[in-house]
Amino acid sequence: MSKLILNPEYRLYERNGKAFCSSRQVAEEFGKRHADVLRSIEQITAPTSGVSTEFTERNFALSRYKDASGKWNPEYLMTKDGFAILAMGFTGKKAMRFKEAYIRRFNEMEAFIRSLQAAKMEFPAFTDAIMAAHDEPKHYHFSNEINMIYRIVLGMDAKTFREKHGLPKGEVIRPYLTAEQIHAIETLQRVDIGLIVAVPEYEQRKQMLAQYYERMKLKRIA
Repeated sequence: MSKLILNPEYRLYERNGKAFCSSRQVAEEFGKRHADVLRSIEQITAPTSGVSTEFTERNFALSRYKDASGKWNPEYLMTKDGFAILAMGFTGKKAMRFKEAYIRRFNEMEAFIRSLQAAKMEFPAFTDAIMAAHDEPKHYHFSNEINMIYRIVLGMDAKTFREKHGLPKGEVIRPYLTAEQIHAIETLQRVDIGLIVAVPEYEQRKQMLAQYYERMKLKRIA
């Protein structure tokens, strides 16, 4: 199973293209004892709960974490649907606000994952180069690399571009670019495919790509 990765922007986890929250997060943010949250999940996932085995297996995963003393303890990871059924039992205005915020974060995280996957499919050779350059590739390796190229060509990363143009989080920005911008981005990606392995240092690669882009612009003027 691939490694679970915490996305700090959305404060949710990602594994194999799916977003998760942990029972510890839920306990902390809803002001509950983790033991009580675990008990609620165990009641939901019990064969006698009335919830189908298919649903519980798809939306709840028993995991573990190491506490400050080094002891391993159980926790559950859950999808948006798993969280929704757990949170049905949380009542009160504060709980409602937290539930709304959690669902919004899940939606935004899922949009981010879809956008990232679409970009990886769109630029397979670029993705392969990033995968080859890291012993344990993570989603942010790709987003960091593509955002470096966006900053060189567009003067901003994808997130800032979306905010500037009123686009929703996770929206693919390519349809909103000019043909010239798309050509420049694709050209720099082809150059970067060779640099990723040959020049591991990020700042050095960035400088080389920026210089290459300046030469591209000069050629267009000439």
